Amino acid sequence: MTEDKRARLKRWLDSGKAALHPLTFPQRELWETSPQPVGDKTNTICCLIEIKGAITAQDCTAAMQRVVNRHEVLRLSFLPSKGQAVQMIQAQSEPVMRFRDLPSSSTRSDAVDAAALETFDAPFDLVQGPLYRVEVLRRSPTDHVLVVAIHHAIADGWSLGVLVQDLYAAYAQVLLGASGGLPPVALSYMAWGAAERALWQPALLEQRAAFWKTHLAGSTRLWDDRADALDESDQLQRRIADVSAELGLAVRELARRTSATLFSTLLAAFQITLSRWTGVADIVVGTPVANRARQEVRETMGYFSSIVPLRGQVDDSRSFSDSLRAVHQATMDCFANAMPFAELVAALNPPRLPGRNPIYEVRFALQNQPVPDLAVAGFSVQLKIRATGTPRFDLACEITEAGNGLEVVWLFRWSRFSQSEIEELHRLFLTVLSAVCTTPDSRTFI
Repeated sequence: MTEDKRARLKRWLDSGKAALHPLTFPQRELWETSPQPVGDKTNTICCLIEIKGAITAQDCTAAMQRVVNRHEVLRLSFLPSKGQAVQMIQAQSEPVMRFRDLPSSSTRSDAVDAAALETFDAPFDLVQGPLYRVEVLRRSPTDHVLVVAIHHAIADGWSLGVLVQDLYAAYAQVLLGASGGLPPVALSYMAWGAAERALWQPALLEQRAAFWKTHLAGSTRLWDDRADALDESDQLQRRIADVSAELGLAVRELARRTSATLFSTLLAAFQITLSRWTGVADIVVGTPVANRARQEVRETMGYFSSIVPLRGQVDDSRSFSDSLRAVHQATMDCFANAMPFAELVAALNPPRLPGRNPIYEVRFALQNQPVPDLAVAGFSVQLKIRATGTPRFDLACEITEAGNGLEVVWLFRWSRFSQSEIEELHRLFLTVLSAVCTTPDSRTFI
């Protein structure tokens, strides 16, 4: 940092215009694995919001200002240091919004996709900030698309729902001429971070680390021949598929009969699928947890989520019912011993490669993030959340309940798998699900 910037920062801190805070545990893990703090575009999450109704740039900006005032992470940037980086929160900040008319010469879907990709793909400067951007694409006076891109260091998937919910609440306030803005959050992200640091004292970390050293001892990687360093050009590819309503109901009924959760039932079937697909019986996957058990943070934006590694041994001598009981118990044990992922990695100290997750190669998730109620008089709204950036895993299976059925999103590195291979994997997953629902006490799944 130059002397001029140091002097300006000191003036800000002395005047109360900014405050410094330590990184939270999730932020620290992300900071340590990010390839570069300036020009980072590997950790972007985003959403598209299609709006049918007349909106104005002035009202949108005023609404976004109220959201920025409520959530301190939207006023956040990072300061590198010789030891640990810190985060700086500005007391006030203007919203980052851009408005653009789409060209009438191109098709609507092509124009939206191109403009959204431009917004999503633009890098973030973690030092300069801000770490979000909102663009309003105007297709007609009553047809708009809001494109929101935000750096993972200040938000998770849950936070996108909070952002959209608050933006629409603020817009309704603006339309009604209400003064005062949005109410403050019950617990700020910085206060949550301080509480987490107070909780995770060395004795508790050592106790949890002992569990993980035993639980993950001897685990191997699924693709040893592919353990190369991350190529930043290796972007996420996706394949969206589904599980029929009939099969989805059968899976839920199986979970009910065996007193297991839907998550454990799907995980057990996924582990069998992955074992058949790879020929490996020892399966370790990472699953995200929201980390929002406290009611006070359910409406707070920030990067709260963490990862819990789940290990399973696929044993052909066991019936699926027995396997499910083992998976369910192991999952409960892992969740009960969850700890900050950065601290877990530090305790295990596994071999590392730049940009790659050192514990697992496959992510598995049953998404249960709340869908915000976007009811605003005179508007029709549709929200679509997307993940972008460079994956730090080879493969992910993200499942969302869709009525009686299930939507399955496969995320994969294009240099690792072809579209046809992922389609084959999904067909195998459906075959396993159907088999275990039909004959759960059988020792032959497929």
